[in-house]
Amino acid sequence: MFATFSFKKFDYFLVALVCALNYCGLLAIQNAAPELYQRQLIGLGIGIALMLLISLVDYHLVLRFHWILYGAAIALLLLVLFAGSSGGGAQRWISLFGITFQPSEAAKLLLILFYAEFIILYRKKMSLAPHLAACILLMAVPVFLVYKEPDFSTSLVMLLIFFIMMFVGGLEWQVIVAAFAVAVPAFILVITQALSGNSSILSQYQQNRILAWFHPENYADTTAYQTMNSMMAIGSGGLYGKGNDQQISSLLKTGFISESQTDFIFTVIGETFGFIGSCAAIVLIFLITLKCFLIAARAKDAQGRIIAAGMGAWIGLQSFLNIGVATGILPNTGIPLPFVSYGLTSLVCLYAGIGFTLNVRMQI
Repeated sequence: MFATFSFKKFDYFLVALVCALNYCGLLAIQNAAPELYQRQLIGLGIGIALMLLISLVDYHLVLRFHWILYGAAIALLLLVLFAGSSGGGAQRWISLFGITFQPSEAAKLLLILFYAEFIILYRKKMSLAPHLAACILLMAVPVFLVYKEPDFSTSLVMLLIFFIMMFVGGLEWQVIVAAFAVAVPAFILVITQALSGNSSILSQYQQNRILAWFHPENYADTTAYQTMNSMMAIGSGGLYGKGNDQQISSLLKTGFISESQTDFIFTVIGETFGFIGSCAAIVLIFLITLKCFLIAARAKDAQGRIIAAGMGAWIGLQSFLNIGVATGILPNTGIPLPFVSYGLTSLVCLYAGIGFTLNVRMQI
């Protein structure tokens, strides 16, 4: 069980990168919501302990229970639909034994582990078409459950992670081209319907977010309010930022940016630490993502390759979406910045995923 552990193969650089990014998050949270700083610090301690513990356990042992992992993901997502708590127009959280957490964050990790085994194990037992159909059907269930919360952005991230895992798992490029041939027109159709105001796929608030993205001047006092204030705050940070002690000139301190500790945490970094601080956070995210993919490229087997690539996709894609929203590049999605935004569920699950990635690295 612990035979694969070696201090020589332990990726200290990856751990250092993750902790450095998490430290940036702690500084931002302390500035945005000081009352939440201690809770995030507790999450950091739990996350690091879980990461180190998981890195010692052979991931093959965990993958033996892949169907249990999949069942747990579905059960959690069903539970949040029927007994979850609402906030911000969505029902995404559940409370068990006095602890509130977000099942969709845990589902990402559980599904990465499930597909690491399923893609390889059943590819040997089925021909391409049935195997591909089974993979898509099994992913469609959790994606639909997350979408119904509603949480379109998280369901999109899950789909993109799935495509990358399928590619890493050996999916033929012809199938990928065919998937894009369907996905691109479908995406254009969704955007077109949203702009016309008659979408049968998106809810009204999702349509408003897309409309505000294309025409922010028409929604400056409503849907685009957050994003426009976010861009002003980031720009006001200048090169070096305003620092933690700014009170009067800080847009953050005036309360015009809500959810600054979660969805708009990058805004806090931009205003407080300026262009240099923002670039430092982006570089850390890029290096962590790159390290995950490098570990995937060198993994000793396909299962390890899928786990490391899945984690790299999770961190990279979700970071791109979050920063894109804060800077006005993308429509508002309401998704956290990995290792930076406040949220114990996301933080602990990300650290657990890094633990599995470290274990893959130690078996190269």
